[in-house]
Amino acid sequence: MDRALYVAMSGATQTMRAQAVNNNNIANAGTVGFRAEIAALQAAPVNGPGEPTRVNALAADGGWDATSGALQPTGNPLDVALRDNAWLAVQGPDGKEAYTRAGDLRLNALGQLSNGAGHLVLSDGGAPLSVPPNASITIGGDGTVSIVPLGQGPATQATVARLKVVDAQPAQLQRGADGLMRATPGAKLQAASGNVLASGMLESSNVNLPQAMVSMIELARQFELQVKMMKTVEDNATASQSVMRMS
Repeated sequence: MDRALYVAMSGATQTMRAQAVNNNNIANAGTVGFRAEIAALQAAPVNGPGEPTRVNALAADGGWDATSGALQPTGNPLDVALRDNAWLAVQGPDGKEAYTRAGDLRLNALGQLSNGAGHLVLSDGGAPLSVPPNASITIGGDGTVSIVPLGQGPATQATVARLKVVDAQPAQLQRGADGLMRATPGAKLQAASGNVLASGMLESSNVNLPQAMVSMIELARQFELQVKMMKTVEDNATASQSVMRMS
C-alpha cells in the first residue's frame, strides 16, 4: 500500500474518533454535572523501512476537563451541587463504587436515593442509602440526610444517614466508558469534611458549546482534507498505470 494513502487513511480514522468524542460532549451539554472529554490529535512516526518523511495522526486521550460548571438554583431540596474537587459516591453498573458530580437526586420506588442517571447513591458506610417513609426530606451542607417521619410535626427531625462524598484531585480519577469516575490505581480518596454541598442547586455541564461547535467544523474539514488526499493518491496511481501501459 502506498505510504501516502496509509497516512491519509490513518488520519481520517483518527479524525473520526476525535469527532465522536466532540459529538458526545455536544450531546451532553445539558447533562447535569457532566465533565467534557478531551481528545487531541498528535503526530506519530510511521514505523518501517525508508526515510522518516511521513507521520501518522493519532487521536490521543487528553483526559477530561476538570473545570466546574455553572451553578443553577432549582429550589428542589433533593438537588445538590458539590464544592470543587468533591465527588458524590454512587454504585456503578458493575456494582462497584464510582463517583459523579450529578446531584439531581430522587427517591426510587424502593425508597433508595439515586441520581437522574439511575445510579444508587451511597451512604458514608458504603451501602446504598435508603430513606424511610417521610413527610419531608432535607440534605444538609455536610451531606446529612434528615427526614420528618410520617405522622410527626415539622419540629421533629430524624437523621437517616450521610451521603458519601470524597475529595479527589483530577489526577486521582479516571473516566469510565459509562461516564462515571473511578479512583486511579493506587489512589486513596479521603472523605470530604465540612460543608461539601449546597442543596437546592445543580451544577450544569462544563461543556463550552460554542467551542465544541467550532471544533466540530474544524474536524470535519480535516476529515475532508484526508479524503481528498486519498483521492489524489488514487489519481496518481491511475496516471502511473496509464504511463506504464503506454510504455
